[in-house]
Amino acid sequence: MTQKIAIPMENGKLSTHFGHCEYFAIIDVQDKKIAEITKQVPPEHKPGVYPKWIASLGVTDVIAGGIGQRAIDLFNEQGINVFVGAPVKSEEEIVNEFLAGNLSLNANYCNHDGDHHSHC
Repeated sequence: MTQKIAIPMENGKLSTHFGHCEYFAIIDVQDKKIAEITKQVPPEHKPGVYPKWIASLGVTDVIAGGIGQRAIDLFNEQGINVFVGAPVKSEEEIVNEFLAGNLSLNANYCNHDGDHHSHC
């Protein structure tokens, strides 16, 4: 089975600020093993841009810390699974734990409706 996983990153670790991360780690997975990791700098952050851009990269799954429900819905519309509440770790640690079924996910949904100072 082939998967392509995107993780928002900042300084080599998962970024808790999804919409303003430094880059996305794009991890190609073949037979439940990491085959390749590349870094992709995202386009300017505007509502709805990231899901389309990430889908254009062939991504099947997004692993994030905090993310808004609207973004999750847009990813799902693109056929991309979203896993929320991942810990701040390196992309290798996150993906290896995810593939082994050991990744601790504590749902962290961001609500941007009333709080425009959110860190998600």
